[in-house]
Amino acid sequence: MFHIFPTALATLFVAVGPVEVASMFLALTAGFSVVHRRKLAIMAATTAGLVLLAFAFGGIKLLSLIDVGLPAFRTAGGVLLLMVAAELLLAKHTALSSITTVEENEAKVQTDIAIFPLAIPLTAGPGSMTAIVLLMGKAHTVIDEGLVVAALAVVIGVTFLSMLLSDRLMKILGITGANVVARVSGILLAALAMQFIFDGLTASKIFS
Repeated sequence: MFHIFPTALATLFVAVGPVEVASMFLALTAGFSVVHRRKLAIMAATTAGLVLLAFAFGGIKLLSLIDVGLPAFRTAGGVLLLMVAAELLLAKHTALSSITTVEENEAKVQTDIAIFPLAIPLTAGPGSMTAIVLLMGKAHTVIDEGLVVAALAVVIGVTFLSMLLSDRLMKILGITGANVVARVSGILLAALAMQFIFDGLTASKIFS
């Protein structure tokens, strides 16, 4: 049963993208004091974690309310994650990819950026929200659910540290290094996305 932990960890890591979040955190907090940046990182990580936790335990119930089966969501979610993977592989992915132009302009003049855009949608975006619901759908026991939540906690923790150490991280990786991380993440996410699609199609009995 413990195989779900590495799967959840890998899926959430590439869906959230701590390196991409760190690069945008560095850009959005340029000129901020160390204390202010720490407060923003804490608030952003906490908010994103709570949002994803809410999706983890309420996502499947929401699907049932709108009469959408888990196989259909697995297939649709797999397609969405596959699109995110394609952006990563083509090195076109940025942490602002899920933000509209109007929202991006609003973020530039907003004084408190912890909630938007750092927490949502940079950390808790469509890809990570979809991923956590799909992972909880694969959890068949309380222990499995606990392992998925533990993986989420690890990824949020890594993302928080990435924001705090964003200046050092970007100096070490540079643009090329960040693109390498993005492409490797894209390959992993593409494979995981296809597995979700196959699981959804199999559960829907299309191939039976």
